[in-house]
Amino acid sequence: MAGSPTARRRRLSIELKKLRENSGHTCAQVGEALDWSGSKVNRMETGSGRVQPSDIDALCRFYGTTDELREFLKSLARQAKTRGWWQVHGAGVPEWFNIYIGLEQDASTLRQYQCELVPGLMQIEAYARELHTTGAHMSAEDIDRAVRVRMERQSMLTGPDAPDIWFIVNEGAVRNVVGDPALMREQLERVIHTAELPTVTLQVLPFDSGTCPATGSFTMLGFPAPEDPDLVYRDGITDAVYLEGEHHVREYTRAFDGLRAAALSPQRSSQLIKSVLKEYAR
Repeated sequence: MAGSPTARRRRLSIELKKLRENSGHTCAQVGEALDWSGSKVNRMETGSGRVQPSDIDALCRFYGTTDELREFLKSLARQAKTRGWWQVHGAGVPEWFNIYIGLEQDASTLRQYQCELVPGLMQIEAYARELHTTGAHMSAEDIDRAVRVRMERQSMLTGPDAPDIWFIVNEGAVRNVVGDPALMREQLERVIHTAELPTVTLQVLPFDSGTCPATGSFTMLGFPAPEDPDLVYRDGITDAVYLEGEHHVREYTRAFDGLRAAALSPQRSSQLIKSVLKEYAR
């Protein structure tokens, strides 16, 4: 079973939707049969509404499930109410990013393209703090919380169940000076160190790579259980988009493969980063 509350909530939503679709009923029909609104059923299937164990009992009676499945779904519903370690930091982590962190904690694969910045999982504290100080209207306390969460997320890179991670960064992310040259020197040293981890692959997309898919930054998350489909995550200043479904995943996989083919090999990428690092050392 997936570990984080977010992943449990997502798994529960997937299972409830699957039960309804297999029964051949619409949300409105299920809602009418249980004296609920169709929108309540829809919210439970999209993860936007809290699901009580009593709701699971009613749905399972209607769908005619086994006792074992009913208890499994009730367990998911109970565990989805718990709070993840990252949710204690309040406004330092917006709600739409809370969702991403919960999913990230359970991912078995992570594919990320960054066109402007060093990936968050590779950032040093000073780099992350500079970004939060410059790019958001946050209190000093909330900035501290946001930076702390970003640093704590990085523990997944060296844990016993570390996901397989493939980063592609545009050369601009390596050359764009955040803070000052001294900060960038330390940051690029961290990038090189992180790229040497056994579960991490890093490629740099050079300026002269030619025409590549115009995607903007994005992340694809894969999960160990076949019942939990892959998804694509994209964020902005005030919100994020989560794209599920075979079409979205297929197209972004195709775009990532195109970027991977156009990028430098991991060895040449490391050489480029080391050459830029020397420039910052002057």
